[in-house]
Amino acid sequence: MQDIKDHAEYLELVKKLNLYAKHYYELDDPIASDFEYDNLYKMLKLYEENNVDKIAKDSPTQRIGDKILKDFSKNAHKKRMWSLEDIFNSSDLDDWLIKLNNAISRIQKNTISPTLFDTETQTDSINIDNLAFCISPKYDGMSLNLLYENGILKSATTRGDGEIGELVTQNAKTISSIPHTIPFKGTIEIRGEVVLSKENFWNLNKEREENGESLFANPRNAAAGSMRQLDSKLTAKRNLNFVAWGVGEYSLKDLQEYSGKNEFGFYDILMLLPEFGFGEFRYVERVSAKSIDSEYQKILKDRDNYPFMLDGFVIVLDNLRLQEELGFTQKAPRYACAYKFPATEVVIRIESITPQVGRTGIITPVANFKPTPLDGAFISRATLHNYKEIEQKDIRLNDYCLLVRSGDVIPKITKVLHDRRNGDETIIPKPTLCPVCKHKLHYEDIYIYCTNPNCDAIIKARLIHFASKKCVNIDGLGSSIIELLVDLGYIKKCQDIYKLQEKDLLNLEGFKQKKAQNIINAIKDSIENREFWRFIHSLGILHIGEVASKKLAIYGYEIFSYSIEQLQDIEGFGGDMAKSFYDFCIDNRDFIDEMQEILKPQMQTQAQNTESIFYNKTCVITGSFETNRDSIKARLESLGAKVTSSVSAKTDYLIAGENAGSKLSKAKELGIKIIESSELMKVLG
Repeated sequence: MQDIKDHAEYLELVKKLNLYAKHYYELDDPIASDFEYDNLYKMLKLYEENNVDKIAKDSPTQRIGDKILKDFSKNAHKKRMWSLEDIFNSSDLDDWLIKLNNAISRIQKNTISPTLFDTETQTDSINIDNLAFCISPKYDGMSLNLLYENGILKSATTRGDGEIGELVTQNAKTISSIPHTIPFKGTIEIRGEVVLSKENFWNLNKEREENGESLFANPRNAAAGSMRQLDSKLTAKRNLNFVAWGVGEYSLKDLQEYSGKNEFGFYDILMLLPEFGFGEFRYVERVSAKSIDSEYQKILKDRDNYPFMLDGFVIVLDNLRLQEELGFTQKAPRYACAYKFPATEVVIRIESITPQVGRTGIITPVANFKPTPLDGAFISRATLHNYKEIEQKDIRLNDYCLLVRSGDVIPKITKVLHDRRNGDETIIPKPTLCPVCKHKLHYEDIYIYCTNPNCDAIIKARLIHFASKKCVNIDGLGSSIIELLVDLGYIKKCQDIYKLQEKDLLNLEGFKQKKAQNIINAIKDSIENREFWRFIHSLGILHIGEVASKKLAIYGYEIFSYSIEQLQDIEGFGGDMAKSFYDFCIDNRDFIDEMQEILKPQMQTQAQNTESIFYNKTCVITGSFETNRDSIKARLESLGAKVTSSVSAKTDYLIAGENAGSKLSKAKELGIKIIESSELMKVLG
């Protein structure tokens, strides 16, 4: 083994080893023997040990970190990572395309000239038939967001809640299919899936079984667990892969300059990613709406031949400009969806039924059966939703049934195999008493309720929800500890959590002073240190989840006094959501006031911004900007504005960036005040 002469030779060796690794891991076409690679790697490592200050950032040695982390810090995505709406069959696809076409038609009605359809074949009618879609397999793994600046990998962040995730850069650098540098020098977020091959998954589980360790349920969980190792050397041993499927923050102008192309769609962006150093796509196509279903069938038939688990097929409208105009619902983009693969089915035999009590008091029957492998996971329980469904499907104890599960869908029983009955089956009776508190149950339509406000099951479920990460987030106060505290009589309601003392926790089995003090500190930390949306979410209101809570938080504390009509005016709020929130506020106003006084959540109310020109004004943002549009929206809302997606006579200001299009034309027609991007920063302050 010879020594490296100088730094130039070292950099050439870095380049050579990365090329060898690319051919071995990504192209499955080795161009060097293992012996040769290992010898060169040793030369490289020896040089770096003697020249620590000259180690290249893209050196293969940097893929395995030496530092063992104590914890993962949080990191915000530059652009939100959205979920996708799911469809399951050709009928769902037709419905989705019709809904998309209707949304496009509404945009056209507000358009003076059809600038959105910028092609040589420009027509006066944009519809599904003359638009293209980008289609690709949906990999079943862990979503990861890679931020590159000036061609260098700056951070790798898990999806998290879509806005903030865990910073796992050190672990991401151990994955050979993630380049440390790319030729594109602009700022860009590359998004994709961290996956573990089926072969590596089974080998990993076999090794864990031989070592007496618990087995991973499926490749997705194994990939996620591997990425969350605090020691990146352990991550490196798992042989993970990264498959890119999209982008977050980017400049279209920069991509156009890089590629030399003016016409750009979503498909064209994906086609650049292999040039950046990411693996070649096995399948990505640009097709018409009429071809989507037939292409889906091709992927479905080839599903088992993929080295990684697939759980569906992603459909994305190719037109970037129209994507922007269509925007998002509370949870997903309107221009994309996931066409899920048919669920896998297995036969199970129901051994018993467990009635579970939720935080709203609803009793849900859960079927128990022997652990059964299904789609890469072992399943032993499945919800039966309600007792009406048990009657309608004539489900009995000891029945053989079909159990289905697809991707993250909760396992459910779809069919009873009546032909397998042998007389041992017994009818499943409806409960008359709560399984926990023995209170008489209330029957209402298809639901059975425990109406006892002092039922321990309801109390525990509410308190667990209140303290959870997506709510008040009291670190360390998990479900098992809450259940113990309720059983011992220390807490019965949310307010009681803030009366806990260290001595109370020391009475719990296994608790020592440090653990008890950490929880007390976490409880104190939740006071005056939590966003207002978390406060709303923690109340446990039916139909009001995380996304809805964030919408409501914009309006400040006065939201609790809104009428049903005012609530329905909020974008994305339907009748059920509005009524549920309104009824809760009427029935629980004292509780809301008391909790607000205890927690003092961080309010971002319009009342704080009365001097701003945007206070109580309705704004629409359109076009492209140098800064992130989401940050502009957040800034406007912090100044008291209500930001909507469409221009109307009620619009006060149009914030216009480059290529503003139809919304700008309509605003001019209606005489709406227009603020250009050049003057925006001045008025935002």
